[in-house]
Amino acid sequence: MATPYVTDESGKYIAATQRPDGTWRKPRRVKDGYVPQEEVPVYENKYVKFFKSKPDLPPGMNPEDAAQASSGAEKQGDAAGLSKTAKRNMKRKEKRKQQSQTQQEDVKALSEELDGVKLSEDEKRVNPEPEGTDPTAAEKAKKIKNLRKKLRQVEELQQKISSGELKSPSKEQLDKLGRGQALQAELQLLEGDL
Repeated sequence: MATPYVTDESGKYIAATQRPDGTWRKPRRVKDGYVPQEEVPVYENKYVKFFKSKPDLPPGMNPEDAAQASSGAEKQGDAAGLSKTAKRNMKRKEKRKQQSQTQQEDVKALSEELDGVKLSEDEKRVNPEPEGTDPTAAEKAKKIKNLRKKLRQVEELQQKISSGELKSPSKEQLDKLGRGQALQAELQLLEGDL
């Protein structure tokens, strides 16, 4: 970028310029031989100059041969200059990408199938346990074990309150104590079915 100089009878000036915010800079008087900072060439040491002047090709190599070699390397693809590990990682990435694409396609197909399905009023009502079927023996045993555990907790809580260890029980603890009779009745009912 060349700096505009203005010369008149009093000397040499850098003309007034406008700043990015719209304000104006004053014209500046400069001495003969002044070079603005932007126009001063950047210093390069001898090593930088040597490497800039150095040719891209090895000494004695024909530029046409270099062009043919570089075009042949491009045809081989990206994997030509990579290590075994890098090639393996590229294959893994491609495989993951393909798997994610197939999963997305499967999800789309499944969602399209589900969009086409319509439920009647009877099917919309969800009934986890159909009426008239009893839970299996394993489920009953699990329920009995769970009820016994709750009853044991109620008894422990009752003992803590009666011994004075627990002076002011919380609302949840009082609710648990109140459910003790119902738990006992349900346990007897289940044990009677077995």
